[in-house]
Amino acid sequence: QVQLVESGGGLVQPGGSLRLSCAASGSIFSINAMGWFRQAPPKQRELVASITSDGNTVYADSVKGRFTISRDNAKNTVYLQMNSLKPEDTAVYYCDLDVTTRGSRGHYWGQGTQVTVSS
Repeated sequence: QVQLVESGGGLVQPGGSLRLSCAASGSIFSINAMGWFRQAPPKQRELVASITSDGNTVYADSVKGRFTISRDNAKNTVYLQMNSLKPEDTAVYYCDLDVTTRGSRGHYWGQGTQVTVSS
């Protein structure tokens, strides 16, 4: 089994910064792509950023130049550095990891962490 633990959300003023972390543990053989999604009801969950195993990144247009995704393979952890936050960034953020275990490969989701941008 694989467990994901997210941390780093909270309340921040517009223009501020937050850093989200998502650490995976368990019977992990390798982690392929890692990503961050967000959902602000009533909107659908949307991709914020992703990073492949060799470091290639993709960002939503709305966060380009403000957010940075990174990963620490030794720690099985993915990060999302969020700068110049805007009220429209308010959402629950979820990490999504494509994990290979000894017997299978699948996607695992974090529990979600609330990010609120407000003055």
